[in-house]
Amino acid sequence: MNDDDDLMSSFHSDQLHANVASVPDGLCWVSVLSCLLLACSYVGSLYVWKSDLPRDHPAVIKRRFTSVLIVSALSPVFVWAWKEFTGIQPGPSLLALMGIRLEGLIPAIILPLLLTMVLFLGPLIQLAMDCPWGFINGMKVVVDPCFWTLCLGDMRWLRNQVVAPLTEELVFRACMLPMLVPCAGPSTAIFTCPLFFGVAHFHHVIELLRFRQGTVSGIFLSAGHLVGPVLCHSFCNYMGFPALSTALDHPHRLTILSFYVLGVVLFFLLIFPMTDPFFYGFPTPVCTLTSTSGSICS
Repeated sequence: MNDDDDLMSSFHSDQLHANVASVPDGLCWVSVLSCLLLACSYVGSLYVWKSDLPRDHPAVIKRRFTSVLIVSALSPVFVWAWKEFTGIQPGPSLLALMGIRLEGLIPAIILPLLLTMVLFLGPLIQLAMDCPWGFINGMKVVVDPCFWTLCLGDMRWLRNQVVAPLTEELVFRACMLPMLVPCAGPSTAIFTCPLFFGVAHFHHVIELLRFRQGTVSGIFLSAGHLVGPVLCHSFCNYMGFPALSTALDHPHRLTILSFYVLGVVLFFLLIFPMTDPFFYGFPTPVCTLTSTSGSICS
């Protein structure tokens, strides 16, 4: 490391300590209550419309689109109010803290999604084996405007692939992590977010009485970008929970199960290198809110 790097590292360290030094008493309570209020607002917005129709009915989906989009648009106000109430004055802007920035954008689009696809290597191989189309025909479908027109006209597709990933990652990652990091530190905050995320998804248990797959994309917000978690969340919604029972009954089960194991092993081998802040601009804005050292912010 040269003198310039030492100088920048020292500057960032001083900046982190300066931010933490002004942390008031009771910060954790304020942060947790703010996140809980935000989570309840999100979930509550789904039930402001009284209807006997099922949740997958287009009319129900459109109404819920309206309410969750309003809550999501207002969610940065929660972060701003938390910042004003606690007196924490971060260096980065509010949008940067929420992962909306240009620096490191291309790696943030590619690397987290690629890493998630590695985790789903087994299901992807299984899907390719069972797909009736060849590779060329599949690509023709993907680039066909009619295919995307049908998708955009399907309310369930819009909910699962666009609106739910965007609004949930904005509310439960981009807005909550900046409030939790100064209190709990980056590592603990990233694994605390799913607790609030679970509040938003408990209603699915009531409505569907079945397990719904969570998202593995929360950790990618440590890269300082919102776009990566959104894309990963959308991909996970598309893939669904891995069909292990189907894989066990597949004619090529040994091959598929081998890729299942390979995907998990590669995921854990690549997760830290591919989420290294070096690719996304160091330090990431969220990490400026704490002086806690760790693999996520270093």
